[in-house]
Amino acid sequence: MSRAVCPGSFDPVTNGHLDVISRVSAQFDEVVVTVTINPNKQGMFTVPERIEMLSEATAHLPNVSIDSWQGLLVDYAKANGISAIVKGLRGANDFDYELQMAQMNHKLTGVDTLFVATNPTYSYLSSSLVKEVAIYGGDVADMLPATVHKRLLTRIAERAADRK
Repeated sequence: MSRAVCPGSFDPVTNGHLDVISRVSAQFDEVVVTVTINPNKQGMFTVPERIEMLSEATAHLPNVSIDSWQGLLVDYAKANGISAIVKGLRGANDFDYELQMAQMNHKLTGVDTLFVATNPTYSYLSSSLVKEVAIYGGDVADMLPATVHKRLLTRIAERAADRK
């Protein structure tokens, strides 16, 4: 049984993320989408909220499950019998950063990293950029699953009300 892990912060999950997850799910028997936890960063959504949004957005993919992890991703992969880390790449900057990480991960544990080129339709998308545009009133509806878009607008409104 082939298993892969697709890591990310997913704060929030975008249509670009979902495109990569969907394509990876067609190549592996099981895909674990893992919300990686960075204790030094405060996201817009909590980890449980991100897991819930990912679960809703990937419900149509029966071989995809959602989890979270804090620590070295290769430790997660080894502990769960996963032989491949799969990452989507938007461009050369992503590749430069991810290649170093992939080489380090392989050196540490022998786990391989596979790269999936992002569909050009989504190559400009990042969670950070989508949040920034939405905060300033830009229309990001076609960049996110509908349920995620609704939650994003609700969270932005909550934060704006808290500042008043």
